[in-house]
Amino acid sequence: MDVTSWMKWAESPTKAEERACRTAERARERAEVGKGPGKYTFLPWLIMGVGAFSNILQGKAGNPWIGGLALLAFNSLYIFVVFAAFDPRRKDTTAPLLGLAGLTAVTFAVAVGYGDTWTMFFPLLSLASGTVRQLRGKPLALWLIALSGAAGWITGWKHGAGSDGWSAWGVGYGTFVSGMVTAAVLSLFDTVRQLDATRQELARTAVEKERLRFSRDLHDLLGHTLSVIVVKAEAVRRLASRDLDAALGQAADIEAVGRQALTEIREAVTGYREGSLSTELERARSVLEAAGMEPVVRQSGPPLAPQAEALLGWVVRETVTNTVRHSGASRCEIEVRAADDRVRLTVTDDGRAPGPRPVGPGGPHEENVGGGNGLKGLAERLAAAGGTLDSGPDGRRGFRVVTELPVDTEDPMRTHVGTVEGAGR
Repeated sequence: MDVTSWMKWAESPTKAEERACRTAERARERAEVGKGPGKYTFLPWLIMGVGAFSNILQGKAGNPWIGGLALLAFNSLYIFVVFAAFDPRRKDTTAPLLGLAGLTAVTFAVAVGYGDTWTMFFPLLSLASGTVRQLRGKPLALWLIALSGAAGWITGWKHGAGSDGWSAWGVGYGTFVSGMVTAAVLSLFDTVRQLDATRQELARTAVEKERLRFSRDLHDLLGHTLSVIVVKAEAVRRLASRDLDAALGQAADIEAVGRQALTEIREAVTGYREGSLSTELERARSVLEAAGMEPVVRQSGPPLAPQAEALLGWVVRETVTNTVRHSGASRCEIEVRAADDRVRLTVTDDGRAPGPRPVGPGGPHEENVGGGNGLKGLAERLAAAGGTLDSGPDGRRGFRVVTELPVDTEDPMRTHVGTVEGAGR
């Protein structure tokens, strides 16, 4: 794989990250829409006061001005309590409690003074109580028990001896349920938001830890090696004029140390970049879409060993790069089918007529990182792991790459690199 191919694949994670950011943004927008009840959710319940307004218009509430002011006071205090309970700056202050105290006083006053449909304000008072965070838990339960009992008693008293008791029982029960359900729903959504915030914080912490780990690994790998190279380079400069053989020996040592450092960095970077096969498939999908090709990705079967996923990930990366650069295809299909003992990866495109594609060592598709990841280098690497890689024309049109690999396998290149490094030390 040449420099251009490297650049294409270096861009693909960025495209995937951008798509992930867009997906996260859409998820946040959906979360904002469906984040739970807000302050405006509780305003339509004020329609329960229509009966009281009707009483005022019909003259059943005595002085209509006093009744109208009482209705206005109740609605105003109800809105104040709900809005204060959802205001981030005031929800934990005494403002909701003070508003609730005033709302309670007005509710009892109009219920005792007018009775009839005015007792329907008790469920509204209970609903407003459920939004106040300071009452959540045991205080709210005790308050609602007392409030529902008083609402039932006042309703039965104001309806007189001819009442069958169902009105009193209904108002009392509605009062208790309104507050409890409101508090339970709001508490549930608060818990969901806290869990989501915790999940995001854990994800950010994991990313920061990984960045710290990788930077620490690079420092450990390069710190000592570069110091040795600097010291030996100074020795070469001092010895070059009077002892050429000694200077050449130091230069040879610099070459050996540099090769060892390159091997160590290659292993570290390869381990850092090689993610799961699913990650490589997502990157391939992004690259194909960016190139104007239709990606079709299918994956089935049990999970694979990390080594098998790494090898198949290299195959996906290389074959998709070849397709983008040389095929002129409009469609590329990637299928991963795993069984109990072997996994089969097939990459097919519908590009130009079959013909040889330069994928051998030293060709434009060859990449020397990790032992060479052109198709020929990958075939050798897969063969050492007990797998196979076949490539060629797909019928009258297009190109196909078929890879088979044992499900439980080890990457021989990783073992080889570790052995070389151990010998170098």
